[in-house]
Amino acid sequence: MDIQRNPTREVRIGTTAIGADHPIAVQSMTATHTQDIDATVEQVNALHDAGADVVRIAVDSKADAAALSEIRRQTEANLAIDLQENYRLAEVVAPHVDKLRYNPGHLYHHEREKPWQEKVRYLAQVAVDNDCAMRVGVNCGSVDPDKKSQYDVADSISPMLDSAWEHCAHLDDLGFTRYCVSLKDSDPQKVIEVNRRFADERPEVPLHLGVTEAGMPPDGVIKTRIAFEQLISRGIGDTIRVSLTVSNPRKPEEIAAGRQILADIAAGRVRSVVDYGLDTLNIISCPSCSRVENEAFIDLAEQVKEMTRYAADHAITIAVMGCRVNGPGETDDADLGLWCGPSYVNLKRGEEAIGQYTYDEILPKLKNELDALIAAQV
Repeated sequence: MDIQRNPTREVRIGTTAIGADHPIAVQSMTATHTQDIDATVEQVNALHDAGADVVRIAVDSKADAAALSEIRRQTEANLAIDLQENYRLAEVVAPHVDKLRYNPGHLYHHEREKPWQEKVRYLAQVAVDNDCAMRVGVNCGSVDPDKKSQYDVADSISPMLDSAWEHCAHLDDLGFTRYCVSLKDSDPQKVIEVNRRFADERPEVPLHLGVTEAGMPPDGVIKTRIAFEQLISRGIGDTIRVSLTVSNPRKPEEIAAGRQILADIAAGRVRSVVDYGLDTLNIISCPSCSRVENEAFIDLAEQVKEMTRYAADHAITIAVMGCRVNGPGETDDADLGLWCGPSYVNLKRGEEAIGQYTYDEILPKLKNELDALIAAQV
């Protein structure tokens, strides 16, 4: 299948590059706690050995940042760092990585009196000083509240696009063009729409594709495949990540799934019509990563999938999120949402908080809420 790729510019990330005529790169992210250096190095190298072109690690504290230098010493992988709320950690970690990823929606958490433009200027200079690429990562559940307030509450795509275009324009004005953009949602149809609209406006900017909180295999692979087929077949996309809820030893499955999807698209083995489960139960769950505060989250996601099989024919969305960073916001659009802390699981009905329950208590509580939604549909 001859695919005419978008004419994006080249962005170098360590020993690899995306955009231009380079092959589509495949990425993944560690699920270990970053401060556990041995476990993190083991997972980085396992992903690298599986064929990951870039491996991303989350940094949420100075202790995480301090671990990076030793992790870097023990791997040849191209490393990207996932900056969370504390953007100031960039200067600490940048000497040890090849790419910085920041979320525009998280910049307001620190130094709220400082304009976001000043914070991005700082990040761009850190990237230049340390020979790093950068990713502007926009997620549906963590868009800057000021940006969301400018649009109808039912319109989740426009604030994402507005934020991405605004940050790209500012980086361009700064003379920093070694960046790519990601626009992610848990709904494949929204991923398709938001990336097509962005590419129409800024075809030269490399795009990182992904369906966030895709869930467990095989469902998570199917959701991701739908979005990738429709975008890559149209020449959109320069690097990909398949985000799956799997245990640590199984993280290389993300790389295998990504490679298989790319091979199928290249061979023309794609769906001609996309119709993703609009009238059936939809369970979304985030990929396990180092932000997860209790590994019981992974088992819980499996248990939710099994327990809810009886509701398969009902148009209900259940979101299972593993951390406090994206969990609260990214469960808002689900009919029922669970976001997991170290000891308790927070249960929500839409944006309404129902309560906190232990991991042993949560399934019966979830079932009661699910049964009530089903009864309301009848």
